[in-house]
Amino acid sequence: ERYNARDSDGDSAVVVTTSTTKAAPMFPPISRELKEGVEGEDVRNLQTRLAELKFAPGPIDGIFGRSTVQAVWAFEKLVMKVPRSKATGVVTPQLWDVMRNEVRITPRRQADTPRHAEVYLPEQVLVTFLGGQPTLISHISSGDGKPWCEEVVIDPGEEGNDSPEQIAAGLPLKVGICGESVTPPGIFTFNRRSSGTRETKLGTLYNPVYFNQGIAVHGAILVPLEPSSHGCIRIPMSVAQIFPALVQFRDRIYVFDGIKEPEQYGSPLPPADRPDPDYTTVPTTVPETTVPTTTLTPTTLVTSTSAPTATTPTTAAPTRTTAVSTTVAGTMNP
Repeated sequence: ERYNARDSDGDSAVVVTTSTTKAAPMFPPISRELKEGVEGEDVRNLQTRLAELKFAPGPIDGIFGRSTVQAVWAFEKLVMKVPRSKATGVVTPQLWDVMRNEVRITPRRQADTPRHAEVYLPEQVLVTFLGGQPTLISHISSGDGKPWCEEVVIDPGEEGNDSPEQIAAGLPLKVGICGESVTPPGIFTFNRRSSGTRETKLGTLYNPVYFNQGIAVHGAILVPLEPSSHGCIRIPMSVAQIFPALVQFRDRIYVFDGIKEPEQYGSPLPPADRPDPDYTTVPTTVPETTVPTTTLTPTTLVTSTSAPTATTPTTAAPTRTTAVSTTVAGTMNP
């Protein structure tokens, strides 16, 4: 069979083909819908297959949790061309038949670096590639295009609190800022990163990898189906634990908006922020600790710590697949 998903101007964007002449897939069919909260061996098979395809379903434990939901969202949007607002996170027997056969994701650009990333804003999906093969496919949430004014806390070293004097002081800065929640399309390079949680003009970022001034790919607790960030590329927290290792300094990142090609935009800067005219509090540094007014008798505390043991799930690759190829290329859905 041949399945064609077409974009708005009629060009074929995705082609899925199946053949009955080749070996059947290793994973058996399912007899029920798989969705958040269900458990079982069929869920474990789903997670194993998603991991093989690089969709990052979280732990392969047979429990359909939030990470698995977000991985299914990414598959629905990228492969099945489901509009982002209509992604369900539910795996039907029919969807599983596509998943368990051969699925091929190819880059839309051949970069001049061995690794590169592609962000598809209409689909709200990010893919990293190494040598033309996907290494990670993730659901994202980008800028929603809306103006905003907020009081923000900026860590030392981040944009807006990065003068030599501010860095030397090592104190967070609290200030009122207005901006626009825009993720500019174009071609960029990853140029710096931080580990852990950082407070910035654009909000709280986990393991951020920056590519356009203060705009970064970073982990966030809230990564809904619709764009909702101040301009950054939000990815699930579990994905943010592995993403930084998949890209390096000066690797390319292409941001597609479905209107024009990234090359037509070049490398535009994000909209400039400005002081909030209605912010009545004088910008202040935030002390690290509060000094108590009462003198306490020193007490020696004995503590012990132990490092948690990390469990890495094992993914078994299928030895047989049905020939189903999915090519993601060309124009995207707007």
